[in-house]
Amino acid sequence: MVNLFFVLLGVGLLTLGGEALIRGSLAASKRFGVSPLLSGLVIVGFGTSAPELVVSVNAALNQQPDIAIGNVVGSNIGNIFLILGICALIAPMTIKPLALRRDAVTVVAASILFLVLVGGSSLGRADGMFLLFALLIYLVWAYRSERIHAPSAQLNIAEAEEVQELPKSIAWTLTAVIIGLLLLISGSQVLLIGAVGIAENLGVSEAVIGLTLVAVGTSLPELSISVIAALRRHADVAIGNILGSNIFNLFGILGVSALLQPLPVNVRILQFDQWVMLGSAILLFLFLYTGRRLNRLEGAVLLTAYVVYLGLSFIVFGI
Repeated sequence: MVNLFFVLLGVGLLTLGGEALIRGSLAASKRFGVSPLLSGLVIVGFGTSAPELVVSVNAALNQQPDIAIGNVVGSNIGNIFLILGICALIAPMTIKPLALRRDAVTVVAASILFLVLVGGSSLGRADGMFLLFALLIYLVWAYRSERIHAPSAQLNIAEAEEVQELPKSIAWTLTAVIIGLLLLISGSQVLLIGAVGIAENLGVSEAVIGLTLVAVGTSLPELSISVIAALRRHADVAIGNILGSNIFNLFGILGVSALLQPLPVNVRILQFDQWVMLGSAILLFLFLYTGRRLNRLEGAVLLTAYVVYLGLSFIVFGI
């Protein structure tokens, strides 16, 4: 019971911390004149991945590579199958051609790159540097393409509008950012304590805990913002948020984690979960490519795929 309380408390702290950090960062970008297209792309899309970043980095530093990698792989699977599945059921979602050509393709490419880099059963510091370099290339590409295709900047403006009631003064802005970071750090520590405790008590591996419990818990910011966007019929925001988050998870979070501490990859992830992650990225791309939209039927397919994924995990790996 104590470990479960720690998990729930950790998820709550991570959610509040992610929300505060996004609000404070958006307010800061607005106050200091950062363009809406850049603030929307980086702060909202990547900002919702802050819980995953803190948890995976903490896990890497604490010699818990299974949680560090499992958190990212499980989050990417859940983001597509679970979150976009829910959003598509709420309202069919269209996607702009630029986001399909750039972001959806990058998610597939990043998933393939992960498979290639972990071919040796681990992610080393050189792999981490390569992933971070890939993130830099993507950011430059995204910024330049947003400037060239001016209408797509409306997506990022809409993303920024999803988070309302921003801090007004500089003091409140800084306070929101600092509180957000503190909540994220403390929440990640508490969540890891509870998750590892549950794994030890139930005899479940840390990889499984990272792929399921930790992954879903750290994806709550993506879930909340994407669902809000779907309810407000801002379809591009919901899809863009997930695509941006998955890109940052693979390039940024694993890049930083591997750079700090080489990460051996669990056999289960090599044999099963990484292929599910790649499959989810390809399936999403195909759904979006055929008709430039994600309809309710396709959303139901994504949700069903997540249930099947969890079911196979229970049957094959006994979780």
